[in-house]
Amino acid sequence: MRRIILSVLAVALPFAAAFAQADKLLDELNDDGGKAKKEPVTSTFKATRIINSSTVENLAPGVLDFRILHRFGRVSDGVDNFYGFDNATTRIGLDYGVTKWLMVGLGHNTLFKANDGFAKVKLLTQKKNGTPLSISYFAGISVDGGAAPKLPPGMDWYFTHRMAYAHQLLLARKFSNRLSLQLMPTVIHQNLVDSTKWSNTTIGLGVGGRIKVSNRVAITGEYYFRGNNSDMLLSGATTYNSLSIGCDIETGGHVFQLFFTNSNGMTERSFVTQTTDTWEKGRIHFGFNISRVFTVVKPKEFRSTKNNW
Repeated sequence: MRRIILSVLAVALPFAAAFAQADKLLDELNDDGGKAKKEPVTSTFKATRIINSSTVENLAPGVLDFRILHRFGRVSDGVDNFYGFDNATTRIGLDYGVTKWLMVGLGHNTLFKANDGFAKVKLLTQKKNGTPLSISYFAGISVDGGAAPKLPPGMDWYFTHRMAYAHQLLLARKFSNRLSLQLMPTVIHQNLVDSTKWSNTTIGLGVGGRIKVSNRVAITGEYYFRGNNSDMLLSGATTYNSLSIGCDIETGGHVFQLFFTNSNGMTERSFVTQTTDTWEKGRIHFGFNISRVFTVVKPKEFRSTKNNW
């Protein structure tokens, strides 16, 4: 596991150093006495998730986000299952902005009774006429809480078998007020797989984006391609690459996300390696993400402000 983390950092740090150096050189070349100060690009995405995937956006320091992620059953189940509305999976989580560059989160999932946590670090911020990309590093862990699977005779079951780890580089660019794209090189390590058939470590590449169609509505989408373990099975079921398409609706400072996806899991291990439904057979799920934001720690400039009634 240590080697995986070091490998991801070995990729991330050169990226950060290269873009920081490029930004410094551009500042020097375009220096006009401070008149053309390079401003950070804001709102590359309007939420901290595209659909399932994290974005380069962080919560402001001192802000707590209570999030509910919901995926209904298969639409293809038809009227007998009310097109999936009769069953669902849910993730309830708390995300928190620690600093301007660090965000953390915890969550519980009904699928596999999994608990998860993550940290997201902002490495670079896109700037107007400057740094061309925003780059963040995401590290997550998930622990399945369901019953132990049936193992071959003589094989012991350990708590560590329940664990999986996710590492991502999030590389995003806002091309215009309407178009933003993000690439997500991804490493998923599962402590327990059938190592005679598959690798414990899955390498993948995600791509996501957002197209704004009005002041309050945007079309979103994301897709994950697995470079290995593409033939992996889950409890005898074939797994597929995750594809999700939806829309963001801004309502009073909040973003309400509606979408269709073939993944009913909401942790990186789940939607990258454990998606057992496919768009080709119409096995897709309707879902939504909603959140409520609370200011836990006031910014310094507002701490001395008193409410007068």
